[in-house]
Amino acid sequence: MLVIRAINENDLDALIDLARQVGSGMTTLKPDREMLGARVECAVQSFSEQIAPEKRDYMFVLEDTESKRLAGCCAIKGAVGLEEPFYNYRIGTLVHSSRELNVFTRMETLYLSNDLTGSSELCSLFLQPEYRQGFNGKWLSKSRFLFIAQFPQLFTERIIAEMRGYQSDDGYVPFYEGLGRHFFKMDFNHVDELTALGKKSFIAELMPRQPMYVEYLPQDARETIGKVHKNTEPARRLLETEGMHFEGYIDIFDAGPVLQARVSELRALRESSLAIVDGVDEQPAGEGREPREPCIVSTTTMRDFRMVLTHSNPVNGRIALSETDRQLLNVHSGDQVRTLPLNVRKNVNG
Repeated sequence: MLVIRAINENDLDALIDLARQVGSGMTTLKPDREMLGARVECAVQSFSEQIAPEKRDYMFVLEDTESKRLAGCCAIKGAVGLEEPFYNYRIGTLVHSSRELNVFTRMETLYLSNDLTGSSELCSLFLQPEYRQGFNGKWLSKSRFLFIAQFPQLFTERIIAEMRGYQSDDGYVPFYEGLGRHFFKMDFNHVDELTALGKKSFIAELMPRQPMYVEYLPQDARETIGKVHKNTEPARRLLETEGMHFEGYIDIFDAGPVLQARVSELRALRESSLAIVDGVDEQPAGEGREPREPCIVSTTTMRDFRMVLTHSNPVNGRIALSETDRQLLNVHSGDQVRTLPLNVRKNVNG
């Protein structure tokens, strides 16, 4: 059985093993014991509410309770850029015209920006390859929105998600090779490791502050602006179904898109609901009933926060959960839970 739960101190070694499988381009999940150890410690303090909301780092793990393995992880940071710089490129436009020559041009530009500083961030999403089946990936990604729906007061008005940018199968990153290498004089993986460790001062020291004309970049670099890594395409689609969208901000190293949304406009804020745990519904879905849609169900307390994926749905403010689901959630009949349909509801009006 699978359960999503708050990370704890005993998960560090398994988290490091997960991070070793991620590869380059995900700066928030590197197999560095000191860095991940600090994140786990911060997460434990976050769930126990020992630190201020803007300093919190809520890390969740997907646990296979039978094998005791970590199948995946994901996280939400309370706010980014408050203790270390948070840079992006903002895509803009400069207009040039000559009345004498009757020439009018619009040039796309890249501006080094700190605009997104202070935003809450979705990050560190990874699922072991052998668990990439059924609804597992969708559940892991969308679980964070149910947590936000339960505790919206803990997050800033804007939430963002930096998506891993395009790189070829051999690790070549066209955008970095066409732009970043000229200023940093080091390999992409080295830059990626430095930023993962919070060493970002070199960005301001070495990157030009004036706008960069996109037309000056090699064609393969231009073509990858706002494009995601092939393994990240499903994650981008999932976030977009939850209300996130691209507004012209990209990662400064691999040009991956930064998706963003207002917390108040997320689907989970509209469609999640509280319900009381009821006794088990013994009638099978096939006996005169429509097949039930999968539903994410979570606890409502911060400490030992947990989620399961079930085919039980809330009815009139109550939800029937199996004994297994109740045990995974550590809840009993009469306890309150929060529910969210896994899939976006179809518009019956077309």
